[in-house]
Amino acid sequence: MMKRVGLFPGSFDPFTKGHEAIAWKALELFDELIIGIGINSRKQYLFDIEKRKHHIQSLFVGERRISIQVYQELTVTFCQKIGASHIIRGLRDSKDFQYEKSIAHMNFQLVGIETVFLLTNQEYSAVNSSIIREIHLNGSDISSFVTSPKLLV
Repeated sequence: MMKRVGLFPGSFDPFTKGHEAIAWKALELFDELIIGIGINSRKQYLFDIEKRKHHIQSLFVGERRISIQVYQELTVTFCQKIGASHIIRGLRDSKDFQYEKSIAHMNFQLVGIETVFLLTNQEYSAVNSSIIREIHLNGSDISSFVTSPKLLV
């Protein structure tokens, strides 16, 4: 039987408690989970890529089935390189679904990669990386939304 490898892609700027919950849920479905930190050269990030990677690694210490990799290409191309059969996306609400559905259809048309949608835990449904960045930029505490936020600064 082939190993089921899932890719959980995102910029993870920052990686939130909602992202963390989705990763643990994905491990129930996949033998291996790769958390892929995508780099978009047109996007301006608040947190340094190495700090984001270190932060995510610190959350999954001891979990051998999770690895963190950085990539700078189409997500489906990266899936092919790493042998991932599925992309994992977390959904907070119907707006997320509408947005992600189009991308999932395109990814399948391009290379036949399926997308698995996992619902975010209800307590994290309002957690949004953009809002967390604003909170952080304005000097407020983000520890309610991000596990180990001190690793990011």
